[in-house]
Amino acid sequence: MLYEAEVIGEYYADILVENKVIVEIKAARSLVKENEAQLLNYLKATDIEVGLLVNFGTKPEVKRKAFDNLRK
Repeated sequence: MLYEAEVIGEYYADILVENKVIVEIKAARSLVKENEAQLLNYLKATDIEVGLLVNFGTKPEVKRKAFDNLRK
């Protein structure tokens, strides 16, 4: 991950689809705002603009997040 053009850490996506979509997988009772914030932070820290948050908890859920990345 980069912050002001400096590497600040490493991130390994659960699934990365053709270097265009980050898929973050959870197994919780339900998704919470922190899960969405985590995915948005991954999108902000990379050149990837689209992410899917998939939960395989008691009720399956899918949320799509997008972040327009002006660094491209």
